[in-house]
Amino acid sequence: MNLPRHSPQIVIAGGGVAGLTAALALHAAGFDRITVVEAAREIQPVGAGLNVLPNAVRELDALGLLARLEARAVRTRELRYYHRTGGLISRTPRGLAAGYRWPQLSLHRGHLQQVLADAVRERLGPTALVAGVRVSGVDVHPGGRPRVRLEHRDGAVRGHASLEPDLLIGADGIRSAVRAALNPEEGAPPWNGRLIWRGTSWMAADQAPDAMFIAGDDRNKAVVYPLTEPDAYGAVLVNWALVGPSAAGDETIRGDWNRPVPVASFVHHFEGWEFDGVAVADILRASDGTAYEYPMVDREPLDRWSHGRTTLIGDAAHAMYPAGSNGATQSVVDARALAHALAVHHRDPAAALQAYEADRRPATTALQHANRQLGPEIVINLAHERAPHGFTDIEKVIPREELAEIAARYAATGAFDAATVNRGSPYAPPLGAPI
Repeated sequence: MNLPRHSPQIVIAGGGVAGLTAALALHAAGFDRITVVEAAREIQPVGAGLNVLPNAVRELDALGLLARLEARAVRTRELRYYHRTGGLISRTPRGLAAGYRWPQLSLHRGHLQQVLADAVRERLGPTALVAGVRVSGVDVHPGGRPRVRLEHRDGAVRGHASLEPDLLIGADGIRSAVRAALNPEEGAPPWNGRLIWRGTSWMAADQAPDAMFIAGDDRNKAVVYPLTEPDAYGAVLVNWALVGPSAAGDETIRGDWNRPVPVASFVHHFEGWEFDGVAVADILRASDGTAYEYPMVDREPLDRWSHGRTTLIGDAAHAMYPAGSNGATQSVVDARALAHALAVHHRDPAAALQAYEADRRPATTALQHANRQLGPEIVINLAHERAPHGFTDIEKVIPREELAEIAARYAATGAFDAATVNRGSPYAPPLGAPI
């Protein structure tokens, strides 16, 4: 593959899953002047668990990362939905067990981010990832070139600088400074009045779930799955994410993100929740007693992501409610799609961004709307509406054909049905392209 005589300078705002994957995808496509700026002073393995669907695992495999990721991950084999009274709504195979060529992975977010960060430093050099620097503003010149204002903080000392790269990629999350600069009237992410509590717990394997399950009713929900195979002591790390209403009129949480709270403050919502012998309250009490609380927010879909030579990826472009395991998944696919578009249209960055957006924005907009309707998890609400006190035969509540249609429709919306994924990645850099 022939490199351009003058490889464009690319700045990526945000060192999370989207930004780091974009750096690796661009490098794999032949671009070599890439800088990732991250507001956090260190890239640390923080957060809780996440699921990465096979369409994104396919793209990470293409970047040569699958073996590293699987070293500390679980291949998700099955997903079960339960009504909060314990009735099984459905159980479906996932990943390889569902006929995909690539697995679905359950893993710690910190592990995924660390693998990506290590690969960026190895392949692009130690200075490609710059921590402690955030984007504080963006101006788009009449010709489309961005002027990026940066702020560096080291303790009480602040420094300011500006750059005019050939391309700016906003991968800086749901509260993106790049998005805010491009859409100054937008305001804060809208909140639906519900809270998410996230955490992990070490448990004996015989007390831990052996598959991913999602359970609840029309008010509360629990998403639980193992993040590791049993260790030498027979212990498993279990991820949990719980959803419930906030206190009436409590608007303070809207701007309070990643807030540590005691498990004791919400465990009562989940007392008595038991699914095939696994008790949610026991899982919570097996934690270190602390959870992280978030407001459940998303973003309104945008009419455009790109302005001149600046564009958005990941949550900065299309933050959505956490349903269907599509947060990190869609960020990875965005990154590969953008790198592919830039490789194909390297002589015209504006055309490249238009091609990327035409490929990705319709699908992610549809997912944003679908997740506001709970995505595939709508089956829990349907079961509760039709049989609020439980059931003995789910077929009499939700026919098998209806369950299958809901799951298939959602997979088709995001193009992560097995037939589409198994055709292989559409984002391989074109051979011989003079990128």
